[in-house]
Amino acid sequence: MTGGLKISAPGVHTTVQDFGRVGYQDMGVPVSGALDPESLRLANVLVGNSRTMAGLEVLFQGPTMEITVDSLRIALGGFGASIDVLSPEPARVTPWRSTVLRRGQIFRISLDGTALSCYLAIAGGFDLDPCLGSLSTYTRAGLGGFQGRTLIAGDELPLVLSSASDGEDVRLPQPEEFSLQRPIRITWGMQRDYFTDESLARFVTEPFSILPESDRMGYRIAGPRIEHQSGHDIVSDGIATGAIQVPGTGNPIVLLADHQTTGGYPKIATVISADLPALGRRKPGQEIRFEVIEVEEAERIRRDREKALCRLEASLEPIKSDVELDLDALYGNNLISGAVGIEE
Repeated sequence: MTGGLKISAPGVHTTVQDFGRVGYQDMGVPVSGALDPESLRLANVLVGNSRTMAGLEVLFQGPTMEITVDSLRIALGGFGASIDVLSPEPARVTPWRSTVLRRGQIFRISLDGTALSCYLAIAGGFDLDPCLGSLSTYTRAGLGGFQGRTLIAGDELPLVLSSASDGEDVRLPQPEEFSLQRPIRITWGMQRDYFTDESLARFVTEPFSILPESDRMGYRIAGPRIEHQSGHDIVSDGIATGAIQVPGTGNPIVLLADHQTTGGYPKIATVISADLPALGRRKPGQEIRFEVIEVEEAERIRRDREKALCRLEASLEPIKSDVELDLDALYGNNLISGAVGIEE
């Protein structure tokens, strides 16, 4: 161990996540992984990591951490998020750019409520042992990540690198926007015939709201009651990420990264893979509308999305400036009196 990140305050739900442990669902092991793998991917590219390397997934409210290595290069991927350096000098680092922080600096990951999740990537990654080929944390079984659980105060995450490499920091010059107005696209599920025609029509024309009972396993959503016409129990079959089950209550459950491997409720639809990251950014209380498309179109959208992500990666450009001053923090700590002038 070479030192790393010491957790002063853990936030609401902070875990180590990569792109998941693929190939073990037949043994009852969920894939897990990032709810928003696109943001993790771009954060990794910003610090020179491989796209799928593990980072910290931050949900709702971020942790406060102290650097216990000489230096490290980090980047934050997410919408409405920032890195707030608290000491020794207050500063704010915007998302979608890399920066170098040094031993003794304390920083907090902040979210403004725009999105549920954001991702902190660290150059070189974590010095942790993979479980079934992945560092993703599956808390229900205590698998992977750091001791198989969410982070708590006093944890110290070991890092592979004890100092940041030389070189310029980079940024994403034109990050994409995150819109809550965009519908989540679906294809009809294998048990579509278990539901009334009226319910199928309501499912794609009326809005749903994400309930507070939601978690990484799935979003429970409330809206128009979805009625069954052939009962609500089936012989358990395999579950794909994004599958939408409808139990007897008539309230759908959209299954996410930590979903079970099999399920016995009929599935009305499946969220297309290209829209899973946008879905993983939404938080309880926010609205979802569904739009049905054909499988062939979903495949085309997936290919187009990969091309768009590659273009974003290719657009990275070097930056010369240091972190931005966080004037609110400076004023709050009585470190500035009077006006501050900034010359272009």
